Amino acid sequence: MSTISPAYLAEQQLLHKNPGYGVASVHVAPFVARVIQRMDARSLSDYGAGKCRLQLALRELGIEIDYRPYDPAYPEYGAPQPADLVTCIDVLEHVEPECLDAVLTELTRITVRLGFFTVHTGPAMKFLSDGRNAHLIQCPLNWWVDRLSQYFTVEYFTNLTGDGQECLVLVSR
Repeated sequence: MSTISPAYLAEQQLLHKNPGYGVASVHVAPFVARVIQRMDARSLSDYGAGKCRLQLALRELGIEIDYRPYDPAYPEYGAPQPADLVTCIDVLEHVEPECLDAVLTELTRITVRLGFFTVHTGPAMKFLSDGRNAHLIQCPLNWWVDRLSQYFTVEYFTNLTGDGQECLVLVSR
C-alpha cells in the first residue's frame, strides 16, 4: 500500500513552492524542544519535514539533535528513518484517506520511543488545484485518538488552541 499517490505527490510539490506552506512546526518547536530534553532524545525523525523549519527552530532554541527529515515532496531527503522521537506536525490531515493506514504503519515502523503528532481537525485556508480543501481528513480529536490507538499507545492528547482545531497527540510504541 502506498503512502501517497503520484497525482497527490505532484500536488504537494506544487503546494510546497508557496513560502507560507508548512510553517506549523515553527510554532510547536518549543514543545518539541521540551520533549527532546525530558526524554533525552538523541535522534528526531521529522515526518513531513517540508522545508526543515523544525530543525532551524530547534537550533534557535539551542537544541542540537540528529535530525532526519522525510517528505515525499523532497525526494532528496531519502526514506523515513527510525528515531527516538518522531514528529509529524500538521501532516496527517493532509494524507489521502485511502493512504492513511500505510502512513500510520510507516510511522509505527520508525517510532523508536515516542511520537509527537499534531493534527488540525478543521478545514485549511489553502485549497488544492482541483478545489478540494488542503485538509483531506477533517475529523475531531477523538476520531484521531481512536485511529492512532490502533497503531500506538496514546500517552497524552490535548487541544492546543481555544477553537479545538489544533490538537497534540503523544504516542509510544
